[in-house]
Amino acid sequence: MTAVDTDIIAVARDQVLERGEGLSQEQLVQVLRLGDDRLEELLELAHQVRMRWCGPEVEVEGIVSVKTGGCPEDCHFCSQSGRFPSPVRSAWLDIPGLVRSARETRATGATEFCIVAAVRGPDARLMSQVREGIKAIREDGNDIQIACSLGMLTQEQVDELVAMGVHRYNHNLETARSHFPNVVTTHTWEERWETLRMIREAGMEVCCGGIIGMGESVEQRAEFAAQLAELGPDECTMNFLIPQPGTPYEQYEIVEGRDALRTVAAFRLAMPRPLLRFSGGRELTFGDLGTKQGMLGGINAIIVGNYLTNLGRPAAQDLEMLDELSMPVKALNQSL
Repeated sequence: MTAVDTDIIAVARDQVLERGEGLSQEQLVQVLRLGDDRLEELLELAHQVRMRWCGPEVEVEGIVSVKTGGCPEDCHFCSQSGRFPSPVRSAWLDIPGLVRSARETRATGATEFCIVAAVRGPDARLMSQVREGIKAIREDGNDIQIACSLGMLTQEQVDELVAMGVHRYNHNLETARSHFPNVVTTHTWEERWETLRMIREAGMEVCCGGIIGMGESVEQRAEFAAQLAELGPDECTMNFLIPQPGTPYEQYEIVEGRDALRTVAAFRLAMPRPLLRFSGGRELTFGDLGTKQGMLGGINAIIVGNYLTNLGRPAAQDLEMLDELSMPVKALNQSL
């Protein structure tokens, strides 16, 4: 144990827990380099930060893909890219299917339903599908909050989504700015940042995170967390790489559980107040025990059910876990 290790925990306790100020990039590197013998202490601190600045509630969300596969971008982690020989093929979800998925999501107690499409950005057909889908969900009597993740947007499209009643938009930066060109070459980190700027200025909530385990260094993980903190999202999604067949990352190793937990805690210490959501890859990276540790290490939101192209845990299993941990599911009227 070094003096630096001891100091960074003490510094974080004062700076983040007591004053609500996130750690800097340099401080986050120190956190990410803490030994396994300090992990329990680190997770406990991250949980204390979450409880103080966010409270005990957990926001539950379901997602559905309205347009799957055939994406023209070359995101190296994604089986939905039309540039790779992955088994995912292009398909559209019809309006009745969208309504049914929203109804099933609301029945779990979830307050958030995110409509996702594998595209560079939405065309007229997709915008129409989303508009009609939201209308049909409301006509079905469903009061769930609706979010979207439809790629990069124009200002006109941002305004359209606001008019549709979309309250939150997900657009992940995916990784640190310095590492992004190694992950995606068909668009830039800056283009994503511009979409996020327009979303924020239009009054929609911003959901932004990324994927851990794509060959980034410890320093780049710290850089990514600091860049997200600068953005100030309302929600940060934490995904862990699922090596997908046919993609350039199919041979990458799964993030080791303790390393992933250390990363979760670091992101909470970088961002004391936003929702920090367990998303894709948690089942593979953590398993049941690690998922509970993450919930006690800074996480306060989860996606229940299946992901876009991967199976998740049954929603009932996650809800039982939250009950065991005495973590109440955030009610709809609390998140409006």
